[in-house]
Amino acid sequence: MGETPLRIGILGAARIAPMALVGPARSVPGVEVASVAARDVTRANRFAAKHGIGRVHASYDELVAAPDIDAVYNPLPNGLHCEWTIRALEAGKHVLCEKPLASNADEALRMQQAAERADRILMEAFHWRYHPLAARVREILDSGDLGAIRHVEVSTCIPLPIPGDIRYRYDLAGGASMDIGCYAVSMLRFLAGAEPTVVAARSRHASADVDRWMRADYRFENGATGRTTASLFSAQLLKLSARVEAEHGELRIFNPLAPHIFHRLKVETRAASFSERVAGDSTYICQLRAFEQAVRGGAPPITDAANGVANMRVIDGIYRAAGMRLRGQSQPP
Repeated sequence: MGETPLRIGILGAARIAPMALVGPARSVPGVEVASVAARDVTRANRFAAKHGIGRVHASYDELVAAPDIDAVYNPLPNGLHCEWTIRALEAGKHVLCEKPLASNADEALRMQQAAERADRILMEAFHWRYHPLAARVREILDSGDLGAIRHVEVSTCIPLPIPGDIRYRYDLAGGASMDIGCYAVSMLRFLAGAEPTVVAARSRHASADVDRWMRADYRFENGATGRTTASLFSAQLLKLSARVEAEHGELRIFNPLAPHIFHRLKVETRAASFSERVAGDSTYICQLRAFEQAVRGGAPPITDAANGVANMRVIDGIYRAAGMRLRGQSQPP
């Protein structure tokens, strides 16, 4: 690609796109949001005019096939991630796919295999992982000062009581565990530095197949335990936090999800305690910068397809433990 910009097309005029891609692209040299497509062309035209996007495609197929597009951003509803990501990869495009990567682990694996066949980057948009706070937390945990990890707990609870929203639709792979809960699972795995086994899960429903609240308990091979709590609508209206209990102390994070807005990192050990904040750009700017560098042959993305498969396996395990259908499946678990 040389000095030419990385030209990205957006699938769908999604509400998340301005914050996750259009705005950050103005701060990342070498990236251009070149086009958008939506099922409603009128909506796509309005979106393009509002955000200064130069080209509107009449369909998703047309955008994916466009020879002047290098990469695709896929913020479509969860249930459409697999189909359109694979189509983009097969058309030779790199893909930045919104979280969660797929409806279930089987779909995620198909997406990983498609990326490998196409020799293209497939990156899941867990933007929080690219902020310097995550690297600082990893540095503290890897230093050994806290000793062996005994328990990890993550809460991602937000108020989203919007009837009819896609997050509450089973046919689009909705549910608290899929939306805000996939962050909690990602954070749990990151903080523990290992893959968990789901041992129990309890849910509260917005409808028969869709969770509005989910709590899951885990165990790790080394004997450590874990817990995640996620909700779109519950008595706990807002809670974004993570806690690591370890042999010699404890690490706490307030707002690990959007640390560029505000966060606090606190560590307490037998010897000392400290609290700090870690400076950094918006998580979305950090994420887009990492995607652009990966496409140009730099460091591979931290949240690659393999990581996405692992995250979806845990989410599938949560739904099974709660006695609920997996997303993207028509039969009981």
